[in-house]
Amino acid sequence: MASLFTMRLLHTWLLSAALAMPAGAQTQAEAAYAVTDMRGQTVRLARAPQRIVSLLPSLTESVCALGACARIVGVDEQSNHPPEVASLPRLGRTFAPQVEAIVRLRPDVVLMAYSAPVAAQLQRFGIPVLALDAHDMAQMQEVLRRLDALLRTQAADALMARMQAQVQQQASALAAKAPAGQRVYFEVDATPYAAGPDSFIGQLLQRLGARNVLPGSLGPFPRITPEYVLRQQPDLIIHTPQTTSASLSARPGWSHIPAVRTGRICMLDPAEVDQVSRPGPRLGEAAKALARCLAMPAAGG
Repeated sequence: MASLFTMRLLHTWLLSAALAMPAGAQTQAEAAYAVTDMRGQTVRLARAPQRIVSLLPSLTESVCALGACARIVGVDEQSNHPPEVASLPRLGRTFAPQVEAIVRLRPDVVLMAYSAPVAAQLQRFGIPVLALDAHDMAQMQEVLRRLDALLRTQAADALMARMQAQVQQQASALAAKAPAGQRVYFEVDATPYAAGPDSFIGQLLQRLGARNVLPGSLGPFPRITPEYVLRQQPDLIIHTPQTTSASLSARPGWSHIPAVRTGRICMLDPAEVDQVSRPGPRLGEAAKALARCLAMPAAGG
């Protein structure tokens, strides 16, 4: 936690910078253009930001895909793609960033998932914050549009068209190799939390012709019980490295699940987990990872 002295010092620096700005420039900043985030909060900027801090991997990837990677000056610990961001300062976790380090970078804007305490701290230093998190396809597209408006790159439409074409390509290729309508259970972690049909992952599975065994009424990422999955009898289980395929098979009663009986338990590797869990520009790669699992043959088949 920052010391009181350091916080005062940073506040004084920012206040001095604001006072040094000509009055006309402040008026111009208020009048230039505005971007509204997913909370409905509006940020007004004098120009497209040239110094960006991104505290969410999907936002880091999206800024880069929109052609503005060179403007990013710092990222969260999990932002590992594209390679251009590897050498950037690491600023802590998404919901527990290093506020002092962020302020020292003098960003024009901070992009993040919504976290009221962090946003309030940064805004006290006069740093604009945009919360642009997404949990489904529609929100993902909206985030790209709002980033495009912020960055003034005019690249979102072409990017989204390319992403949709990549997904369609995977769906078409999969249709020739795997039956449509497979009943799929996607386990996010061993709690277990699962991906429901209205989540980004669930919607992508649907685009690939699969059916989620969970109902939408449970929410995008519900916490469920192993007994519930047993009753749903999925044809395919997809999971992350947080659990092993062997441990799934050993759960009480799961030997009677079709996916377990036929050996159709598919573990995503860490790179695929990144692709599938981040609603952003690598949608085509996420579709390819899920298609690999959907095309998985039965053991001995």
